[in-house]
Amino acid sequence: MRSGPLLLGVRHHGPGSARAVRRALDAARPRAVLVEGPPEGDALLPLAADEAMRPPVALLAHVTDDPRRAAFWPLAEFSPEWVAIRWALGHGVPVRFVDLPAAHSLALAEEREGAGERDAEGEVAESLAVDPVGVLAEAAGYDDPERWWEDVVEHRGDGGGDRDGGGSGSGGGEAGPFAPFEALAEAMGALRETYGDGGHTRDRVREAYMRLQLRSARKEFGDDFAVVCGAWHLPALGAKVSTVTADRALLKGLPRVRTETTWVPWTHRRLARRSGYGAGIESPGWYGHLFDAPDRPVERWMTKVAGLLRDEDRMVSSAHVIEAVRLAGTLAVLRGRPLAGLTETTDAVRAVMCEGSDVPLALVHDRLVVGDVLGEVPDTAPAVPLQRDLTRTQRSLRLKPEPQERELELDLRKETDAARSLLLHRLRLLSVGWGEPTAARGSTGTFRETWRLRWEPELSVRVAEAGVWGTTVLSAATARAESQAVSATVLADVTALAERCLLAGLPDALPVVMRALADRAALDADVGHLAQALPALARSLRYGDVRGTDTAALGEVAVGLAERICVGLPPACTGLDADGAADMRRHLDAVHTAIGLLAGAGPGELSQLSNLSDLRGRWSSVLRGLAGRDAVGGVIRGRAVRLLLDDGRLAEDEAARLMGLALSPGAPPADAAAWIEGFVGGASGGGMLLVHDERLLGLVDTWLTGVPDEAFTGVLPLLRRTFSAYEPGVRRTLGELVRRGPTAARPVRTEPGAPGFGPGLDEERADAVLPVLRLLLGADHEEPVGEAR
Repeated sequence: MRSGPLLLGVRHHGPGSARAVRRALDAARPRAVLVEGPPEGDALLPLAADEAMRPPVALLAHVTDDPRRAAFWPLAEFSPEWVAIRWALGHGVPVRFVDLPAAHSLALAEEREGAGERDAEGEVAESLAVDPVGVLAEAAGYDDPERWWEDVVEHRGDGGGDRDGGGSGSGGGEAGPFAPFEALAEAMGALRETYGDGGHTRDRVREAYMRLQLRSARKEFGDDFAVVCGAWHLPALGAKVSTVTADRALLKGLPRVRTETTWVPWTHRRLARRSGYGAGIESPGWYGHLFDAPDRPVERWMTKVAGLLRDEDRMVSSAHVIEAVRLAGTLAVLRGRPLAGLTETTDAVRAVMCEGSDVPLALVHDRLVVGDVLGEVPDTAPAVPLQRDLTRTQRSLRLKPEPQERELELDLRKETDAARSLLLHRLRLLSVGWGEPTAARGSTGTFRETWRLRWEPELSVRVAEAGVWGTTVLSAATARAESQAVSATVLADVTALAERCLLAGLPDALPVVMRALADRAALDADVGHLAQALPALARSLRYGDVRGTDTAALGEVAVGLAERICVGLPPACTGLDADGAADMRRHLDAVHTAIGLLAGAGPGELSQLSNLSDLRGRWSSVLRGLAGRDAVGGVIRGRAVRLLLDDGRLAEDEAARLMGLALSPGAPPADAAAWIEGFVGGASGGGMLLVHDERLLGLVDTWLTGVPDEAFTGVLPLLRRTFSAYEPGVRRTLGELVRRGPTAARPVRTEPGAPGFGPGLDEERADAVLPVLRLLLGADHEEPVGEAR
């Protein structure tokens, strides 16, 4: 006959413990159930019976005025605590949380963070000096605590049903359902006598609070109630362990904060130990399978694995499944295990279905052993208004949060896709990183966006934190943008913010951003800062045109910045060292692109700006001045010549003349190499320019072969960096041209304006193309060679 309440010690997220708890509760039929967890969640427990509540879920508690300070209590379908909660709600008996309130644990966590420690319940705990499961496993002769726990607890049968080798049940008899817990409590009692709190000092406070709650429950229900908690706490919950006075003294003076609590979706991936959750498990997907499988768990698991591999176009037959089950069972017998565990099934899958390869096995581990299940929470659960607005918007846009990463292609010309883009950009402004923009594949149009989406449970905390800015995503993003604009001190930050406001469709925030932009731009005289700021403004005008946003005010500021850059850039490029010149070369490229966007903007937004029409001409004058100024670094001069040449504002013979001057024998080799880096450096077509203009290639070749030996070692790294950026095919063609060199039939062209490879039409080479052309055109008669040309 049991004396005292029913104490059910468990291991968090253990399917064997969960089945044992259900059997014990069915046998004992207690009048109330107490569960380890924060009492602030008591009011939310009835939601666990809602049909829309689908684990894994987590109880989230956060500080009311600082949502970043939060803690989670995750529960999966196979968590013993969840089974106990559902049993109590299903049988109409009271259920309560009895752990230390979150108001205290969050306050204590802040104190520990000040001392360099982190919270235990939801994140990473103070390390136990003693691992109780490890000690028990070692005593049983196991070298792996996880394998011992699986053999003794997780692979146990229900006692009344057959799980095909799932381990012996607790047997028949009245004491059967409670025997595992009694044995575990005895083992933990011996450990606590030897090791005390095991180095986890916070347990003393938590267990004192639990004892007070048990005394309160005893007054209400007598001894007819059950307690479900971590097995480690069982020895400390006895009434004789401590007095009421001592427990209250231990709790006196604990810090406290105001908290809010709700349910949030969780994922199997976040239950995994690798995710950082302190009470995590290695294989939530596997444990979920063990809990759900009514029988033959190994056979059902192998069938799942086979289905996954078939979906990935791997040849897996029924014979593979049968052989894998046999091998797993044989391995279990050889290793003395009651049931083939995860180790045996993994070894069998690797050998039979994956042909010894760990590549497909990694997919099995990620998709099945860990899993990507995302729980659901009913709409009736408490939530900040911002979360409710986000949920409504997600549903209206058919943009469901998913735990696995996926790519989303958006066409901004479509209404729904444009609205999705606005939502994702607004969430990024609020630091809710649900989606990250990536480079679009196969299109460079401004009407396309590519996003990489993945919903993590921690984003619920980010949403709660962002709730201080507003009750809707639009109002919160607007308020956040305005706040960032006022507090920004760097001009480039404000221009980037303006671009983000346009992408997020925040017209109400733009006036505040524009005022901050004008103020910062008026006070900042650093050309480098202006050059960093201009590209974002130019892109904003470009995107504004796609999204139909009024950007006239932005255009005024952009053109003003461009004019100031035109005035200040030449003196800023004078007298720079190599690093400074390289930085300024990057600014030069960015400004050139930005001015091209401004000068090429449509007539709608910028037509009223009278000084826009001559902007490209003024910029060309600046580049010409830089190209001919000896005090400017070679990399800048070479880049200026290249930009003018690409824009058609510099004749090819003039470019050749400037290159000849830069590579003349009197020029320092290092400066000449820098000029080449600026002119043809990078992967942006510089190699093709040399391929198609043999005059320029000849000038580079002549200069390079004339570099003195003592100077060649110094210029080699720069030249290698320049040419290594070219595509392999371009480098190969250049090498062939250099190896072949000029010939008598095809001398190097030296006259002004001479294009191509030779002094005129090479008739022999031209005639060689004719057979291919006839084949392509379907011409079946021979034409005279002269007439064909």
